[in-house]
Amino acid sequence: MLELVDLNQRISGEEYEKIFPDLEAQLAACQRMARQSGIPIAIVFEGWDAAGKGMMINRLAQVLDPRGFRVYLTGDPSAEEQRRPWMWRFWKELPGAGEIVMFDHSWYRRIFDDAAQGRLSRKEYQQAVHDILEFEKQLADSGLLLIKFWLHISAKEQRRRLKRLEQSPATRWKVTKSQWEQNRKYKKWQKLVETALQRTSSSQNPWTVVEANQGKFARVKVFRTIISAIKEACARREREPAPSLTPMPEPDESQFYRPTILDRVDLTKSIGREEYERELEVLHKKLYELEHRCYLAKIPVVIVYEGWDAAGKGGTIKRLTRALDPRGYEVVPVGPPTTEEKAHHYLWRFWRRIPKTGHITIFDRSWYGRVLVERVEGYCSQEEWERAYREINEFERQLADFGTVIIKFWLHIDSDEQLRRFERRQSDPQKQWKITEGDWRNRAKRKHYELAVIDMLQRTSTLYAPWTILEANCKLFARIKSLRVVVERLEAATR
Repeated sequence: MLELVDLNQRISGEEYEKIFPDLEAQLAACQRMARQSGIPIAIVFEGWDAAGKGMMINRLAQVLDPRGFRVYLTGDPSAEEQRRPWMWRFWKELPGAGEIVMFDHSWYRRIFDDAAQGRLSRKEYQQAVHDILEFEKQLADSGLLLIKFWLHISAKEQRRRLKRLEQSPATRWKVTKSQWEQNRKYKKWQKLVETALQRTSSSQNPWTVVEANQGKFARVKVFRTIISAIKEACARREREPAPSLTPMPEPDESQFYRPTILDRVDLTKSIGREEYERELEVLHKKLYELEHRCYLAKIPVVIVYEGWDAAGKGGTIKRLTRALDPRGYEVVPVGPPTTEEKAHHYLWRFWRRIPKTGHITIFDRSWYGRVLVERVEGYCSQEEWERAYREINEFERQLADFGTVIIKFWLHIDSDEQLRRFERRQSDPQKQWKITEGDWRNRAKRKHYELAVIDMLQRTSTLYAPWTILEANCKLFARIKSLRVVVERLEAATR
């Protein structure tokens, strides 16, 4: 593919001066259009060393409003980044609605540089390609505009540029041994690049190869490509009907295949106070030891608590954390997304909070809000919550592939027990803060939520991230079962 690219493409200085100012004006207008339409834009620059990526980004930066863009330079992962899944550092840098982020190198370093240097096995390479395709599809499906450039120059031109850089004391530092190594192995690199471009160019997120032997031609092509992509994205956004955000309709009994997974839960299970205290002490000692074993083994742990309102999530989490060293865990209470969080992909705020190696993050509610409250209340479209099952499984698989232990709990209580707890909270001045109008509103939609919960459990319980249902009519039983499961999973991980 790349050997067929015509690197002799040129544009005269006269023509360049004639057309480029208009392209600059158009690009500035496109940035304003994208901001008004709320379209996030990520522009990826990959290419040969010395192909002009930095100069291209600099030229774009001279035109764009600096309040609406930023540049992310992708170097070798830092010590902090190495302690999380490899896509973590890119997720947290994604643009919000109406913002532009330019990536000088990107997630493609993994299948370009790392692969060329022999730092990836064949299996790791295949998995990295798979991760990238999932990542980019999730971004495109959410409305993010991704523009990917490969700046292409010949081996001869690369060699000429590297020599020129070396001749000046001001730029000599830019030339490294690895760049000369790339030039010496140009054909091997080109084959690797061609394979990667072909495997990661999709209809949603295609690559644009830029003939970059001449800077003027390359700048014109890059500007025109970005302008065209933004105009098309804005026009598409205008044509698209507003998403249908309607609350979930009244479920029909025929939608429930009785007995459901929740019907089969034995809510009569209980434990006496004396046995509870005895088991609690034993489990706490084990958990304290296991937390430190996970730290030494550099195993990250994610624990998710979902459940009915008043099911006892807070109390269960409290009994878990009492056994842990507070320096090694974090509890993340998840409420409605903030304005900033709404401007990003819904998984953005959760990727930012995942634990580093050897640490534990406990989520009090989680990303499952997309297929529970957002589905039921109509805060997202049907297309969005249907898509979320796949996206959540992909997210959790990437965590698991990194070695993360994922433990997910659904705390289940019946309707009568929930009503008793609501009424006790309302009558107790010390607990009235726990009960809100939202809780009563959710209770009125219990059938809606039941259908959503059943779908969630069935479609997101996987071998790497299975759900555990806690029989929570008896709070003591639920707490002990939760601790037992955590102990079992951590013991298995640290053997």
